[in-house]
Amino acid sequence: MDIRYSANQRDFRRYTTEEVRGEFLIQDLYRPDTVVAVYSHVDRMVTLGIMPVNEVVPVDKGIDVWANFGTKFFLERRELGMFNIGGPGVVTAGDERFEMGYKDCLYITRGTENITFESADAANPAKFYAVSAPARKSCETKMITAAEAKQQPLGADETANKRVIRQFIHPDVLETCQLLMGMTSLDSGSVWNTMPAHTHERRMEIYTYFEIPEGQVVFHMMGEPSETRHLVMNNEQAVISPSWSIHAGCGTSNYTFIWAMGGENQAFTDMDTIKTTELK
Repeated sequence: MDIRYSANQRDFRRYTTEEVRGEFLIQDLYRPDTVVAVYSHVDRMVTLGIMPVNEVVPVDKGIDVWANFGTKFFLERRELGMFNIGGPGVVTAGDERFEMGYKDCLYITRGTENITFESADAANPAKFYAVSAPARKSCETKMITAAEAKQQPLGADETANKRVIRQFIHPDVLETCQLLMGMTSLDSGSVWNTMPAHTHERRMEIYTYFEIPEGQVVFHMMGEPSETRHLVMNNEQAVISPSWSIHAGCGTSNYTFIWAMGGENQAFTDMDTIKTTELK
């Protein structure tokens, strides 16, 4: 498991491009029959990429659960949310079995043991993007389809940010301890996300970008509003955003991204908005 320690905004101002990428960018998430895991000390969130091909892959494959979490099994004191962004797949969580298609979402509650992943077709493997947060209570394990998500259209053609936010793991859809997850899709011709930019002092966030066409990229904006930096993101990469950092982006094409949040509350509107003209 890759461990990322917390970085403060004062030191961040002096980071080189290589250092910014090393601290916050998550690459190579999907390797055959492997669990790729990145543990961030920012709110102790774990990002996982799981691509089963020829095997049934357990969630803790290659992870020393006791050394990393001090528990007997992965979700003894954690909850887990995930999307399938690949071919059809199956997730087994305890005694329950979930068949997941493209962009289906699954929430697995604290206390669930024996979690495994498999693909329906090795030639078109599933790609499970997952995020785990510490949890103090157990809720209900549930799969959420796109039709069941809460939809919020935003933006406009003239500002190149016409998009639909879909809230999947959200208090208006199902109860969780602290984890929030959703998906934002940009319309054709729109390239900007999360503008006007904002921070949320009480929560961190992780983005993963996908459906970026071949040969295109997303410029992900981060840093303090007065000290912005950018990361060039390729398809199916993720980025960690601490509470002090903005998290916005502009693509050379439209794209889709999954957002995940954890921290002090679950209030989606709890954010500190910055005027676009005040960014530096």
